[in-house]
Amino acid sequence: MAGDERSSARSPRALILFTVLFIVALMVAPPLQNYFVQRAQISSLQGEVNQARADLEAAQAELARWRDPEYIKSQARDRLHFVMPGERQYIVLGIDDEKSAGDVTAAPVAENFPLGIPWYARLLSSITAVGAGS
Repeated sequence: MAGDERSSARSPRALILFTVLFIVALMVAPPLQNYFVQRAQISSLQGEVNQARADLEAAQAELARWRDPEYIKSQARDRLHFVMPGERQYIVLGIDDEKSAGDVTAAPVAENFPLGIPWYARLLSSITAVGAGS
């Protein structure tokens, strides 16, 4: 019987210990969850800050390039087709790789219309087609 008393004494103690641990776990779980959520938010915000710093550095590098007069001249030449006084500018229009120089016609729009209609109808159709953007 001594063994029965001992096992019956363990049972209430174990139940009380389990209950106390369960209550502690319930009390600790929400703050732990909040901690991990906030850590994830902090990591996300740090990533955004790093991206913003990289963007800032790129903008500062771009600003430094624009402060160079030679860069400004090169951009004016490339983008706006400016020339220095006394220079001449020639704009060469390229030919598509698909067509050779012999295949290009004087009026490529006219190729889209049938040959059986009168010349004035073709002329009006080509003007209308160019105006329509096709």
